[in-house]
Amino acid sequence: MNTLQRIALALVIIGAINWGLIGFFQIDFVSGLFGGISPIPPRIIFALVGLAGLYCITVLFKPSEETERRVQPTS
Repeated sequence: MNTLQRIALALVIIGAINWGLIGFFQIDFVSGLFGGISPIPPRIIFALVGLAGLYCITVLFKPSEETERRVQPTS
């Protein structure tokens, strides 16, 4: 897993935790943390989380290195 994939996964996890807090407790952690003065920072964070989610779709369908090593014939 490369650095970009790890960053994308971390952002997706942050987004999932935020949605869980919204669903269970009606607490928007990202807006509460970054939205004190202006609504722009939370929108940037939400946009980055959305882009990370789209990027993680490609990671989901990428074959893993372990699978590639096992499938290759040894002739």
